[in-house]
Amino acid sequence: MGTRNFTRCESALHSEVEALRWAMENMLQHSSCQSFRTDCKELIAMINEPQEWPRFATELEKIETLQICFPDFKITHVPRVRSQLPDFLAKTARSFRRELLFIGCSIPVWLPRPPQA
Repeated sequence: MGTRNFTRCESALHSEVEALRWAMENMLQHSSCQSFRTDCKELIAMINEPQEWPRFATELEKIETLQICFPDFKITHVPRVRSQLPDFLAKTARSFRRELLFIGCSIPVWLPRPPQA
């Protein structure tokens, strides 16, 4: 799992693409992970049919280039109701006023904990 607070992107969908690119680049350096998850169905559609999304051509070219490094690349949709922890991490990262980067297997002690259901 990981989180990063990016500077404002053009749109929420641009943020999703940028987050996937960042995750893929980091997995190349820190893990053998080949599987990615998202609650954004549009992102999956973009990956599967990039020609249908000309406004994102530059960003999607970067993703396609990275996919070459992932021979078993897989991206899966996870409904938002089942992605509460990643959603919490993303919202927490956005609240930081300085750059925040985190990659790890558990939430570090300095990040607030999600409220218990």
